[in-house]
Formats: sequence, C-alpha cells, structure tokens
Amino acid sequence: MTAPARPRKLAKVPFAELAGGRLQGVVSSGSDIGRVYVSSVAAGTYAFACSTNNNRPCGGARGAFCNHIRALINEAVLQYGADRVARYLKVETAEGAPSAPAIEDGMSGTRPSPADTKDAAPVFSRFLRHLAYLELAPSAAPLPEMHWFPPTRTVA
Repeated sequence: MTAPARPRKLAKVPFAELAGGRLQGVVSSGSDIGRVYVSSVAAGTYAFACSTNNNRPCGGARGAFCNHIRALINEAVLQYGADRVARYLKVETAEGAPSAPAIEDGMSGTRPSPADTKDAAPVFSRFLRHLAYLELAPSAAPLPEMHWFPPTRTVA
C-alpha cells in the first residue's frame, strides 16, 4: 500500500480507487446529505459514468464531466499523486508536472463519452465494505478476509 501523496478530507469524496481500468469512487452530493454518486472514468478512452447509489443518472454528466467526476479526479490526485493518476488513465498532459486540471484538460480534449453505469454497484459495495472496517474495535488480531495482505515484520 502506498502512502497518500497528501492528506485528504473525506467528506466530499470518501472513496477513490484506481481499479478495473478506471478511476472510480463515491462522491457525496452537494445538495442532499443522504445521497452519494458513484463516478468513474475509464483509462485510455475516458468514457465516464456518474449515477446515484440508486442507479439514477447524474443530471450534470451530459456530454462532459460533471462536478462529481471533477471532485473525484482532484481527490485521486491528492491520494495517489498526479503522476500516478495521469499514467493510470493514460493521459497526455502539457509540459511540466501534471495536476488535476491538466489531467482533466488532457481527457476533455478527446471528447469523452458517457459509459454504462453497470459497474457502479460493485464500486459502491466495496465502499460499504470499507465503512464496515471503521466500525470494528481496534485490535491487533488478524481478520480472516484480510489474510492476503503480506505480514508485517517488526524491526528490533
């Protein structure tokens, strides 16, 4: 696991991941505290999707990135670093170090198209699973479902 590039505030984008050939995550609604959006951008094609957790389409994602996708890109840059996000999404940026606006500009120049929202459910499910770990009492005991993590060594 790589340490975050910079600390993030989790209120707006509580979950962001580079997985399945996409930047994907959960973004809080700006207008309704009980609503979240599952947003994604595909690597290479930049096909994007944004829908609520009830699979209703986002009203702002019509032919261009909505504010949820922009927030997801910004938070991914904070979590993973701009270089890693640009490399994963296969974005050609202008000279110099990439940034969230440069990554977005690199993708918008190719006329990204809306994608199917069928992959929203697994992303939201993983987010809910991550939330379940927050409810566990602190313990040094192993969790069976986390057995695939490499064991840590204590250096004396």
